[in-house]
Amino acid sequence: MATDPIKQRLRELLATLAPEVSGSGSTADLTSRVARAIGRPRDDVAWLVLAVVTARLPERQSVIDLRRAIALDGAEPALRDIVSAARRRAALRAGFEPRVRILQGETLVDVQHTARTGLATGIQRVVRMTLQQWSAQHEILLVGWNSRLDALRMLTDRERENAIHGTDRDAASAVRSVPEVVVPWESTYILPELAIEGERTSRMLALAEFSRNETAVVGFDCVPLTSAETVGVGMGGAFGKNLAAVARFGRVAAISEAAANEYRGWVDMLGGANLAGPTVSAVVLPSDVGEVDDDGLERAREALTIEDLPLLLCVGSHEPRKNHLAVLAAAEFLWRKGHRFSLAFVGGNSWGDTEFKTQVAQLRRLGRPLTTVTAISDDILWGGYRIARATVFPSFNEGFGLPVAESLAVGTPVVTSAFGSMREIAAAGGALLVDPRSDADVARALEDVLFDDAVNEKLRAEALARPKRGWAEYAAELWEVLVDGSNSVPDDRATTGRGER
Repeated sequence: MATDPIKQRLRELLATLAPEVSGSGSTADLTSRVARAIGRPRDDVAWLVLAVVTARLPERQSVIDLRRAIALDGAEPALRDIVSAARRRAALRAGFEPRVRILQGETLVDVQHTARTGLATGIQRVVRMTLQQWSAQHEILLVGWNSRLDALRMLTDRERENAIHGTDRDAASAVRSVPEVVVPWESTYILPELAIEGERTSRMLALAEFSRNETAVVGFDCVPLTSAETVGVGMGGAFGKNLAAVARFGRVAAISEAAANEYRGWVDMLGGANLAGPTVSAVVLPSDVGEVDDDGLERAREALTIEDLPLLLCVGSHEPRKNHLAVLAAAEFLWRKGHRFSLAFVGGNSWGDTEFKTQVAQLRRLGRPLTTVTAISDDILWGGYRIARATVFPSFNEGFGLPVAESLAVGTPVVTSAFGSMREIAAAGGALLVDPRSDADVARALEDVLFDDAVNEKLRAEALARPKRGWAEYAAELWEVLVDGSNSVPDDRATTGRGER
């Protein structure tokens, strides 16, 4: 006979709130015992009760409503109403209601998007390289969300593999049903990726504000706030919902000092809503030196170069913020001056890339040595960095600018923007800084680095002399800030906005 899902959840609650109390008996008996364990109205317990009995992480107002109901009518009547509603829902979904498991004292890493995507640049690269280190060094549980984005679950083996290594791009297609959802309690919840789905972020908000969990997030940038004109329609609002949740988190580890300053400025603004906001630290991304053998270098030449011409490499998606139209304009200026070189773009298509694609097609019709690649292996990426005469990254705003650091790490000069995280990365040498809004400035720097041997050699020497810092060091520092740093939060920060204890 199948286990009654409601009774299973009530027993799970009892085992957590009152482990000394018997978990046997009828639903009514279990409801009465849980009600006695709830005691006085408390936001944290109300959050847990809702999460477990409904098998859904609650939203903020639901927690407040339950706490008020307990205060007005008592715990048992309020709990009976929730149990009855859950029972009706279970009857409608006969055979498909999940079990609930409370996770205590664990470290949960939420990689919903990374586990289900084939993307391998930017955020996904940071997440995967970090997980490779953490999974080898620490006890972590990788979690995602159900199809409704209202409950956490453990990843499947295929999703876990894709989250860590990016080798199973169809992992999401294997998820059919969720037999068990998980509820963190007195654990650490880490979000190392960007979450912008409304259902997901609204539940993250309540988890961070009310539950007895430490919460931490990797902060990539605040571009939708600081450069809203460069992001897609709807992204600003979605990012605002993300920030509404992060405002209740305990810690943010920004990927650069520039990104940390953006988050600190935002935290200062939260005082107007009487929110303390998270503690913000900078854990700067590494300057990784990816490995590639001779075969990989040859594959990179075949994929990226044209007619053995000197290669100018541009890595990144084609969204307007990356400023690839300026790269095309500067390249065409140099081609018209008679310079011979090839230009390769490596990166996925994205919103707002219609004009980029149109101009690429026009330049190809003119016979320009230009290629675009949307999906490549690591050996082609790292081979491309090594065989390039130079790389170009004139973005308008970046949380870090990973292609700048990666190119410099292998000794290849970069032309990049003269502000923000890009200037921060370039400070140790190896780059020419430009005004990305000036096509002439970009073209001048590209001409110097591509065709002035003295400039190129000087920049290469500077790049090779830069201090090296890999993913192992980054992951260790990130863990220290996000997990080990949980006891360093001042007492007055630990309770602000977290509900009644």
